[in-house]
Amino acid sequence: MKRFFFALGSSPLVRCWFFVIACSLFVQAHAVSAETKTEVGEPFRPEVGKFPPLEKAYAYRGELVFVDHATRRGSIRVQGAGTYFRNAPHPFAMLPYGIVRYHGAPADLRDIPLGTVMYVRAYLPPDPKNSSVPVLPVNNREKTAGYSGAGIAPAENHVLLLEDEPSHCHREGLVWKLKELEIKNNAGMIVASLQKMQGGDGKATEEKMTFDAATRIWRGRERLEISELIAEGAWPVEGKKSLGGQPVLLGITWKPTPDGVFTRFHISDIWLDDAAMQRAVHHQTEVHKAFIRSRWMPAWIDAVEYGKFGRATVTATLFGGMDPSLYDDFKKDAPALMNGAENTLKHTHGGYGPAHMASKGPIVAVMQLSGETPLGSSGIQIRFETDLIIEGIRPGRIVRVRPKEWPQVDLPREEFLGDGLEDRFATPAIFPKY
Repeated sequence: MKRFFFALGSSPLVRCWFFVIACSLFVQAHAVSAETKTEVGEPFRPEVGKFPPLEKAYAYRGELVFVDHATRRGSIRVQGAGTYFRNAPHPFAMLPYGIVRYHGAPADLRDIPLGTVMYVRAYLPPDPKNSSVPVLPVNNREKTAGYSGAGIAPAENHVLLLEDEPSHCHREGLVWKLKELEIKNNAGMIVASLQKMQGGDGKATEEKMTFDAATRIWRGRERLEISELIAEGAWPVEGKKSLGGQPVLLGITWKPTPDGVFTRFHISDIWLDDAAMQRAVHHQTEVHKAFIRSRWMPAWIDAVEYGKFGRATVTATLFGGMDPSLYDDFKKDAPALMNGAENTLKHTHGGYGPAHMASKGPIVAVMQLSGETPLGSSGIQIRFETDLIIEGIRPGRIVRVRPKEWPQVDLPREEFLGDGLEDRFATPAIFPKY
């Protein structure tokens, strides 16, 4: 597996991101230039059982307006050239191996506050017959929708990578430079530009964004209010002030805005230094580690060698995008459990928790795959032996795996499937076809 290191310079914020790149994206070291978006590329449909190339993904950005966390889907109000508030929510579904990142760390959809502006890298549905969101005409991104303009409902709605602003800046090597602010009553406007951390050409476009008294300021171990920056003299009580290109990282949302400006975004968070961003990364990483240990590691089955009387040896590739410590828990000769799952990663067997019907046995090998690891894969394969294989463990199928040392817990009802109860869960028909 290739490992990537970036020479990012010596400024405090840059050192923060070097730390994060070295520590938190263990298997996802793919830096795709912001200039290589695939808006003009051909629509790409992934093959079932293969991790698709990131460069074939279609890129768009918008506000997260709906989440169905149990089935790993939701809706984005896609940014376009028209009147943004008129843009109808656009349904999306995470691919089984799709990665969510929040605050520069692994995340689940449930971790992302509604209103957060997210960057999307997505494809056509791998298998339209089994899509959990509406399947749209392949050329749908070229269509114009009334006042909303073109491109607000692309057919590429199966997501490989969903990331918020700090995560996007992390992956692309970008930083926000604060130019100027104007403030009154603890609210106002900031002029900022998004630039490369190193080697920028100075042609970054300036953007105006709003802030208010609810905007969170993070400095070291402190969470500050706007009023506290004013009391310190860093910001004025009222009027304009130059900020001199101060490098920061921003959390960005969208709120209704006056003056007929439809796509002006809002600053929810400002991280001023290394320590503040590292704390945010650490906290979100711990949230996600606890989540995966309770829900089990997702993977897909590469091969099954069947023996006699229900015995089998299973080869599976663990999905990527998670903290390295989770993969470290998969050790040779350690006992484990493996349970079938569907494409939404819901457990499919066991009415009394995922361990009820899971196959049990030892991990007999942990292998590092050679070559470059595609986004979505960990690059790690395991071989698992069991004396009673279940129906859901077949080549090409999705599974979840638990090293025995992880906690054994019962999941909430909406996070697993059961006999005769699948009709309780919403179909694509819940989404209107705008």
